[in-house]
Amino acid sequence: METMLSKLRDSELQQLIKEGNNLAFEVIFDRYWKRLFAYAYRIYKDEKICEDIVQEIFISLWEKSNDTNILNLEAYLIRSVKYKIANHIRNLKFSRVHLEIIQNIPNTFKTENNIEYEEFEKGIFNEIKKLPPKCQQVFMFSRFENYSNSEIAEELNISVRTVEKHITNALKFLKSTIGTHHVTILIIGMFL
Repeated sequence: METMLSKLRDSELQQLIKEGNNLAFEVIFDRYWKRLFAYAYRIYKDEKICEDIVQEIFISLWEKSNDTNILNLEAYLIRSVKYKIANHIRNLKFSRVHLEIIQNIPNTFKTENNIEYEEFEKGIFNEIKKLPPKCQQVFMFSRFENYSNSEIAEELNISVRTVEKHITNALKFLKSTIGTHHVTILIIGMFL
């Protein structure tokens, strides 16, 4: 069974995970654990901490599988590692070594495509600023802070259905102003 599952795409495995399929989760775990650990270790160089961070990410992925809609799983997981390490470092008492680690986190170099994307992203943010304040806030939590719909509802003291409506309205607005293709590029690009 696991061999059959290993041939599935991430999106298909994610759907099975939402249905409570443990084997699908094991396939995702096996597919990404080494890569995530290697990435974490390149940044932080502490084996135990990196193992814990990767484990926490997978636990969160399992626990939030029903509440989270992930378009690009690999990019989402890599981004999660980066943020978990940043949060871990932020919670430490800083030493010179930690400051060096933060300064040496790999940054992508500026290519022509990166510059174009940054300009595109700036245009997107300008469009997002045109949304009503509550809609804008919900959309930012959802797409840029990786909050689940239930977390947003709790944070803003509104219903999950209201959160979903705000996200739908924001996406409709952005699709109408910048086009469906560009909204998809933005959402995928956020996770890279």
